[in-house]
Amino acid sequence: MSSSLRSGFGVLRHRSFSFYLSAKLLATLAVQMQSVAIGWQVYAISGDVFDLGLIGLAQFLPFLFLILPAGQVADRHNRRNVIAGCFAIELLCAALLLGFTLLSLQTLWPVFAVLALFGVARAFAMPSQQAIIMNLVPAEDFGQAVALSSSTFHVAVIAGPALGGVLYLAGPGTVYALVAIILLLSLVLMLRIHSKQELRPPTGDAWHELLEGLRFVRTRPVVLGAISLDLFAVLFGGAVALLPAYARDVLHAGPIGLGLLRTAPAVGAALTALALVYWPITRRVGPWMFGGVAVFGLATIVLGSTEHFAIALAALVLTGAGDMVSVYIRHVLVQFETPDEIRGRVSAVSAVFIGASNELGEFESGATAGWFGLRPAIVIGGIATLGVTVLWTRLFPVLRKMDRFPHVQRNEVPATVATAGLPSLAQPSASSA
Repeated sequence: MSSSLRSGFGVLRHRSFSFYLSAKLLATLAVQMQSVAIGWQVYAISGDVFDLGLIGLAQFLPFLFLILPAGQVADRHNRRNVIAGCFAIELLCAALLLGFTLLSLQTLWPVFAVLALFGVARAFAMPSQQAIIMNLVPAEDFGQAVALSSSTFHVAVIAGPALGGVLYLAGPGTVYALVAIILLLSLVLMLRIHSKQELRPPTGDAWHELLEGLRFVRTRPVVLGAISLDLFAVLFGGAVALLPAYARDVLHAGPIGLGLLRTAPAVGAALTALALVYWPITRRVGPWMFGGVAVFGLATIVLGSTEHFAIALAALVLTGAGDMVSVYIRHVLVQFETPDEIRGRVSAVSAVFIGASNELGEFESGATAGWFGLRPAIVIGGIATLGVTVLWTRLFPVLRKMDRFPHVQRNEVPATVATAGLPSLAQPSASSA
């Protein structure tokens, strides 16, 4: 084993980090498996693409209202306990979905209620998961821990949908039962963690503290432009929500085909992240960011225009690749532009714009498909994404003209930033990267 490989995996010598990484891998895998089962089952019950959009909306609404307070909870309470509590809620959600399946429930509103509860868990888990690694490893190992954590996330996102599709052949109850077992194991592993966290006492001005991140983003055109570009691009380009209907009605593929389609964007994102580790973007930052979103939009148009499975799969891989370029640049910009003392609150704002907008984009796609039809909705979404890209080049010229990252004194960006695992346009939703 090479010295670089040994040093990269040496961070696993920290017992609590190893437990956390294992718990995160299993929980993400379970959530991805469950997402495939829910989409396929809901569409099988109703046959209405609008209901696929409601899956996203049910998770979006609690996330929207709770993510900023969740950032404060992550600072004021033990993050291990917060994440463990969220895993317990996700376990309850899987058990309820299993119960609905065993009862042959044909009404969808209980499913959407469970997804709203899942959205609550996801909202509170995300800030704590992003912050807890600093409490598990010493500062000198933090970069390796972030890179390994991100790689683990991508492995789960790639494997989860495919595994969920295969298991769905035995019925949705099989998927939900296994998801519940995996989440129970994740919860046990999380409770074995011992984190070193300095709890921050309340300041007495919670409302001012809550909105500090929003005020900062509003006064920084570069940060606002980068975050809002992803927001509106994913709002119109959320074709992933329509994949259950697209796989069955257009491509004539079964659950396994759906799992492969859901996995494809993560494959594109993971390969691009690996490339960015070795060849980081250091020049023409603005054009690269707009180019990544444009590729996302063009690939979405191709997806909606084809009836061939291989072409659809390739188009989804390209959506993930273009998205990762945008995510990479956005993350570096936010990190360089944000003072450390408000970085957590700004990250929560970014989660509102980016993470929750995945679900809002899914709802928009479902509604558009209900109005115009399945394939036209996907194409319209891709065209709208390209329109947003052109408009944002006019609204944020400082971002369009940006050559180098702000405050960078050398011609390289830390490689670990490339795979920081933030929520992105094409990635299926998960508790956190």
